[in-house]
Amino acid sequence: MADQTGLAPLVAEHYNNREDEGREGRKESRILHLRNFNNWVKSMLIKDFVKRAKDNPYKMRGPFRVLDIGSGKGGDLMKWQKGNIQHLVSADIAEVSLEQAKDRYMDNKARADRQGLDIFDADFIVADCTRDRLVSKYAKPDIVFDIVSCQFTFHYCFESLTQARCMIRNIAERLRKGGYFIGTTPNAYELIRRLKESDDLSFGNDVYRVTFDSKEEFPLFGCKYDFHLEGVVDCPEFLVNFEMLKILAKEHGLQIVKCWTFEEFYNEYRNEDEGSFLLTKMNALETYPPGYGTQLSGEADDYAHAQKAHEQTKRPVGTLSKPEWEALTIYVAYAFVKE
Repeated sequence: MADQTGLAPLVAEHYNNREDEGREGRKESRILHLRNFNNWVKSMLIKDFVKRAKDNPYKMRGPFRVLDIGSGKGGDLMKWQKGNIQHLVSADIAEVSLEQAKDRYMDNKARADRQGLDIFDADFIVADCTRDRLVSKYAKPDIVFDIVSCQFTFHYCFESLTQARCMIRNIAERLRKGGYFIGTTPNAYELIRRLKESDDLSFGNDVYRVTFDSKEEFPLFGCKYDFHLEGVVDCPEFLVNFEMLKILAKEHGLQIVKCWTFEEFYNEYRNEDEGSFLLTKMNALETYPPGYGTQLSGEADDYAHAQKAHEQTKRPVGTLSKPEWEALTIYVAYAFVKE
């Protein structure tokens, strides 16, 4: 691995030290529905672009392969399984997290074997994808991917121009023509807007908090802020100037398909049959008013919007607490295509 400088060691340590709380532990989280909503966004994004990639006119016969950069503890493994892919390469800077992902994959594989089902092959690579060239680490250097995914981790590469270019090279280098690069990341424009409206250098609520060093200077690279998300993240990150990302991506043949705020993404996909079904199945929204034996995640006054909608329709409504929605709407989802 290349020498780690900058904030890479701190980021790796943070994620290595995070306990894998498991499904039951997540149920106790104050931000259960926020996390489920994030998973819903990823599920719909992956589902959509796996389908598009399988319809790619440039795709040759052979396995459908995915590169997952910043794959963490393997939270998206089942999403790839449902996409019926044949080969996954997971890369992450946090070795402990990657070992947990590998363990999770092996458990899934053993379960599939017992049930007589197929499961994709998988490789796990410990690497700083902002500094290491991944092609030198693949079991087969000539491997070609149909999709590259980078969920909630791309922002770390904007520490410097060199790191951003290295990351984008890793994304594009073995992505086939007509293949897709998809991901999710904080929205720099929304973060700056909220900062400007704040009385100081920090903004947020009881669910999330963002703290900057300055209100006046926002360099294209290395614009650090500290991000806290209850029980999940407490780590420095970097603003991603999306116009600069599009310029750098184009240098490697990647053309923007679309960029959605999470609110736009929700409005576009929620009424699809699969989108509506998964919102319920994944428990991504709370029911207001709560039913028998359930209670709201937030405080009562966090649901004034839901109460108003309920009074108008006289029906239960799916919703999120105001603090969770404020935290969710700092993100964007995006997709690029390899030309």
